[in-house]
Amino acid sequence: MARDERHWWRREALAMVVLAYPLVLTNLAQALIATTDVVLLGWAGPHALAAASLGVNLVNACVFFGTGLVTAAAPMIARALGERSTAVRDVRRTVRQALWVSVTLVVPMWLVLWQAEPILLAFGQQPDLAHDAVRLVRPMMLGLLPLMGYYVLRAFVSALERPIWAFIIGAAAVLFNAVLNYALIFGRFGLPPLGLFGAGLGSALSNLWMFVGLAVVVSRHRRFRRYHLFGNWWRADWPRYRALWRLGLPIAVTVGLEVTIFNCAVFLMGLIGAPELAAHAVAIQLAALCFMIPLGLAQAATVRVGLAFGRGDAAGVSRAGRVALAITMAVMACTATILLTFRHPLVALFLASNTPAEAHVVSLAVSFLIVAALFQFFDGAQAVGAGMLRGLHDTFVPMLLALIGYWIVGLGTAVALGFWLGWGGVGVWIGLAAGLGTVAVLMVARWAMRARPAG
Repeated sequence: MARDERHWWRREALAMVVLAYPLVLTNLAQALIATTDVVLLGWAGPHALAAASLGVNLVNACVFFGTGLVTAAAPMIARALGERSTAVRDVRRTVRQALWVSVTLVVPMWLVLWQAEPILLAFGQQPDLAHDAVRLVRPMMLGLLPLMGYYVLRAFVSALERPIWAFIIGAAAVLFNAVLNYALIFGRFGLPPLGLFGAGLGSALSNLWMFVGLAVVVSRHRRFRRYHLFGNWWRADWPRYRALWRLGLPIAVTVGLEVTIFNCAVFLMGLIGAPELAAHAVAIQLAALCFMIPLGLAQAATVRVGLAFGRGDAAGVSRAGRVALAITMAVMACTATILLTFRHPLVALFLASNTPAEAHVVSLAVSFLIVAALFQFFDGAQAVGAGMLRGLHDTFVPMLLALIGYWIVGLGTAVALGFWLGWGGVGVWIGLAAGLGTVAVLMVARWAMRARPAG
């Protein structure tokens, strides 16, 4: 019996790694697109970088909310395939309605983002930075619809445990985006220099590339084409459409609460000063790169837990969650070590220190990375905890836990330390760490309670 138990644990660990590594690489490719933009705009100067940070954070608030909602397709597909491996019709209808949800979401997002400048001014941002941020937001928001579609298709290939294709398309998009944005920002290869507008346009075109590329794959590859995902795309399935909203809206709100607390940190940095804002843009980009690893593991945990949940395999549910959490903690120990050890050369990739003003920004970014290294374990635990619960279709309570952790504990601590006690940007980052730690403890405790019958 003990030998059989070890066999199942090894099998689950292998399945988790095989599923997770393409998801992690895909997430890293997505993050590298944004990182490339930050590097290029950092070359253009601290002012352009600060303005871009404001604009990108507004767009990302919409992006993460939307992708949180449409990726609810993954646990729905996983559960359907766990119940019946030949559930072609159910899978097709879920993907189709997720694409419908994408369209429903993007139109109001466009209306909100069109008002980017007054929104930023309402948050007390510097008028010149708010005005320049609009030059990035207007073209960038056009890429929201293809990006939502890409995430729907990515959820489909991930639920079928074939996420490598999403990585291949995403990796090609990194190169495409880097060359295109370099040309559009600085006016290379015969193109005019468009600065911030060029960065936004390049990002939108990169999103279109990813959706079209993955759409071609799922339409033609023999593993996927039997689902005929785009056949009769105009047919409504209102019960499934509503089911996606019921499951996905709490996910979207949970993701939105996490993302917007980091967006709020950007606005707090803007209130402190432009150097803090530029330094935050660099540090948060490096932290976001690290976060792509537990995010991929969380996505894999959602699928593995969802498949076991669909089969009614309580032991498999528990095993999938425990393996995902153990692997995540080991990985986050590595990312924390890297951030602490190489914080100076990492910041140097983004910013020079040729002048006293630039040197000040660099020193701030380095201090922020020390805090980022310390909250790696919290970030990993909260991500994979939420992913495991999504596999069980448990999304409402985690949303409430995120609200408590991020916006009561996290924001309260950030404001108290950053402004009342005068700790500045470091105080804001410690507040972020406090929020992540609270959510991590609450999510893992919720999972332990749900998985107890299987243990």
